[in-house]
Amino acid sequence: MTRLTEASPAARDAARALRRDLSAPPAAWSAADLAAFVRNHDIRVVALMHVGGDGWLKTLDFVPRDDAHLLDILAGGERADGSSLFGDLGIPVGASDIVLRPRLSTAFIDPFAAEPTLALLCSHYDRQGAPLPESPDTMVRAAYARLRRDVGHDLHALGEIEFFLGHVRAESEAYGANERGYHAAAPFVFGEGLRRSAVVMLAEMGVPVKYGHAEVGFVEADAADSRAWEQHEIELALLPLPEAADAVVLAQWVLRNLALRHGMLCSFAPMARKGHAGSGMHFHFASLAEGSYQPHSADDGGLTPGAQALIGGLVRHGGALMAFGNRSRDSFVRLSQGKEAPSVVTWGRYNRKALVRIPIVPTDAHGRATTPETIEFRLPDGSAHPHLLLAGVAQAMADATASKELAALLARTAVSAQGASSTEHRVPLTFAEIADAMRASRTAFEAGGVFSAAMLNRVIATLRA
Repeated sequence: MTRLTEASPAARDAARALRRDLSAPPAAWSAADLAAFVRNHDIRVVALMHVGGDGWLKTLDFVPRDDAHLLDILAGGERADGSSLFGDLGIPVGASDIVLRPRLSTAFIDPFAAEPTLALLCSHYDRQGAPLPESPDTMVRAAYARLRRDVGHDLHALGEIEFFLGHVRAESEAYGANERGYHAAAPFVFGEGLRRSAVVMLAEMGVPVKYGHAEVGFVEADAADSRAWEQHEIELALLPLPEAADAVVLAQWVLRNLALRHGMLCSFAPMARKGHAGSGMHFHFASLAEGSYQPHSADDGGLTPGAQALIGGLVRHGGALMAFGNRSRDSFVRLSQGKEAPSVVTWGRYNRKALVRIPIVPTDAHGRATTPETIEFRLPDGSAHPHLLLAGVAQAMADATASKELAALLARTAVSAQGASSTEHRVPLTFAEIADAMRASRTAFEAGGVFSAAMLNRVIATLRA
């Protein structure tokens, strides 16, 4: 099969030029700056991209007629049908007119477009010009703002994106081995080049990446499936919650497009095949204060108040968060088959079977931490809606901050690095059980008007159906 070029030389040159020519930081980019770039680099298409209720990236494409038309697009966006985008989140057909308004700081060159294309991510607004309550983008921004304003925590996150690549391989290609793919290098992985192209593209688009590597999972081809499937991971960098959610969606979009152009299939499904390693979507969290990420442990070895609140919120509301983080029936297979996926509600240092884990922190020869200390939420998987999930995490942390039972909750759910038992309940393993957990937690999610009662009613009803 002929492999298509992932990005044309012109697209790569334009991607580099965007940040070189607009020498100011992205937050300072103006509509006039972007219009001048479009004009100077012969950009033909402007794409307004945004995240729907299903968690997938959508696009609305324009060919600007002139500078005035382009400036109108950049400043005001365009109308759209909200009921087709957010019907499952409760927006009624009779009030479905919404507006997509671009966030200028998110501009990037589409590396896959046949025509030179400037893409921008958008937020959603209602007919009165207010942020659209049913939009996942609105919810994560509202939850993040509430956590900063009312609780005093500037919470950042990064997603660990695990995925499988499926490929019919030639006899001349080297083969991997079942469950032995962790950090494997070419020629024993066929997806290394694709993964490296993805991290470079993301960097050029303004999405910071921590690292990428081959993961454990490998499924050999057989009579039922002529493809071999190997697992990879891209870990992104810490960003404020709304930007972290956008980064996950953009990374998945890049990987799907690259797989298509390489003649492969890309799957983020929780399970590639039963009995093999599944794909999680772990999230790491750290709070930013005065320009630095804060430690999760105090000088006496105990947890800081912020770490206690985050872990307590994830433990208390983890089952309800599955409504946004574990949306596939295969999610339950991943959680029940016992391959480093949490099955009971626990937290602990280093333990990879815990719901919430405190990972080791790399240090240099002088004991200086070389990466931020993070707290890892290991329950979500590749079916997650990152915007709704991170909004829920912020709400869960805010709720735990005010709890008088936080110390007791942390004490009874703690587990050692080796232990795997808990006096707490197991994680939900049916959609009905997730619905029950959401019903029990809904007050925390509705606080501050982040998740509406109507939206949660719809979520619970859908889970039960």
